[in-house]
Amino acid sequence: MFRSFPCRALPALPLLLATATGAAAHVKWFAPYIIDAQPQPPGQVLSDPWFWCGIALVLVFFLATRLVEAGPWHDRATGLLDRLTAPIRARLDDYVRVTVGAFFVAIFAVGGVYLTPDLKTPVAWVSWLQLLIAACIFFRPTMPIAAAGIIALWLLAMRDYDLFHLFDYLALGLGVAAYLLLFSLRSERLRACRFEALRWGLAVALMWSSLEKFAYPDWFSPLVEERPFLTFGLPERAFIPMAGVAEFAMGFGLIWTPLIRRLSAVALLVIFTAAVFPFGRVDLIGHGLIMAILVATAADSSQNLRLFSGLRHRLPAIPPALCGALVLFAGLYWGLHAAFYGAGGRPAVPVEITTHSPDPDHPHTPQGHDH
Repeated sequence: MFRSFPCRALPALPLLLATATGAAAHVKWFAPYIIDAQPQPPGQVLSDPWFWCGIALVLVFFLATRLVEAGPWHDRATGLLDRLTAPIRARLDDYVRVTVGAFFVAIFAVGGVYLTPDLKTPVAWVSWLQLLIAACIFFRPTMPIAAAGIIALWLLAMRDYDLFHLFDYLALGLGVAAYLLLFSLRSERLRACRFEALRWGLAVALMWSSLEKFAYPDWFSPLVEERPFLTFGLPERAFIPMAGVAEFAMGFGLIWTPLIRRLSAVALLVIFTAAVFPFGRVDLIGHGLIMAILVATAADSSQNLRLFSGLRHRLPAIPPALCGALVLFAGLYWGLHAAFYGAGGRPAVPVEITTHSPDPDHPHTPQGHDH
């Protein structure tokens, strides 16, 4: 029975991937959005049977993977991943530094953005700061400058955008900055934490951004209407909540046990790569940093778990931990939104609502404000 369970659970993985693939593109880059709009009540999300269907699928996948990891198939599964990622793993720090540097060169070349396509700016010197960050990444003494520059870009964006909007990008920026800072230190004990900091930053970013699919499912309707193939034949009312659950769960998987972490990274990498074709260069550049970190996570064979190591190795801990994380993030998302904009979804104080400028390639995008 033990040996057959993982095989029976594997069919859930293709459905999980298909459900999440269309949601990989960040909706704010391609469709209208209003940050201060009232989110869908949590009770309505919890009453959706498709939400619970998604939860059941990801739990089957996680539990099956953990059984494989704890059983006799562990060496075979990890050995295959190790062979496929050996060239990158041999020079993992070089890979991370080069790809992070390449990301900042790319957004420098695009110009007019702080960190992502929806955070636009007319200030020309911001692009030169991005180029400086890229240059500082390649020298250990200057890596703290690059880390500070990343945080500075996020802080600069606060001049033009709501803080709640910028929460989408805070964790990822802090994770990359923490990696650069830890790498530059002389203490081997602290340097050993650098990849875990990178993973936590990406995991928190993905879990937070996935909540948009529960809070604002209508934001995704223009994308589904324009590209109906994204749903893989599922009705929109089923696809969006299941996609949200899949994205949240695989983000959560990045901070769990090594095999779950690596397989979650592979699944997410497939998803983000598949999104490049329908969404084009904007998606590739915008998600380039995420995709680079996912490759590094898939290649990292480290077995060390510094935080909650005892909990993460226990099979029965997976369902309550996943549900607890979902409750925590949802509570923060809905609670902070109410604190910023009031319980009715309107600002407690007048704020300027900003969005990205119209793009002829994406006609659904509304007129934004210039700054």
